[in-house]
Amino acid sequence: MCSDEDLMVAYVDGDESAFRELFDRYADRLRRMMVRGGVPDDRAPDLVQRAFLNLHRARHDFDPEKSLRSWLYTIALNIRREYFRRMGRRRDPPMEGHPSHATEPERIERLEDAELVEYAMTSLTDTLRTVIELHWFEELTFREIANTLDISRSAAKVRAHRAYEKMRTRLESQGGAE
Repeated sequence: MCSDEDLMVAYVDGDESAFRELFDRYADRLRRMMVRGGVPDDRAPDLVQRAFLNLHRARHDFDPEKSLRSWLYTIALNIRREYFRRMGRRRDPPMEGHPSHATEPERIERLEDAELVEYAMTSLTDTLRTVIELHWFEELTFREIANTLDISRSAAKVRAHRAYEKMRTRLESQGGAE
């Protein structure tokens, strides 16, 4: 299996199938990130398409020595911010879906956990929330988060720590943290 960076280099060199492979790898992840960030389900695919269009337009600027994943998430986060600026409102994050194969008690417990996490995340600024989204949900490393947000690795860790503390405080105030 080719790395993301190798696929991007192949695409820049004219291999259209490499772009399709990148799209297959990331479209669903980016869509989930958009929806988790408050973009309505029906608008998320359009924003993902826009992210890939921007990737295409900037393809000759890609540095194969850097992470494509970080670059693509940077593009997608900028598009999400632009969407909310144009809409003139703050995002209202929806709840995540739950696996249908879980038993009823498992589903209830997962729903309660997801509601607690979402409740705690409402106490975060967009800056802190983005770090948590990228780290927890998108599973980016702190180095990738730093590259995505154009901050130092230490700053990414500090933001995550601050976010965890705010979330913990919020949950403790409601008796939801142990």
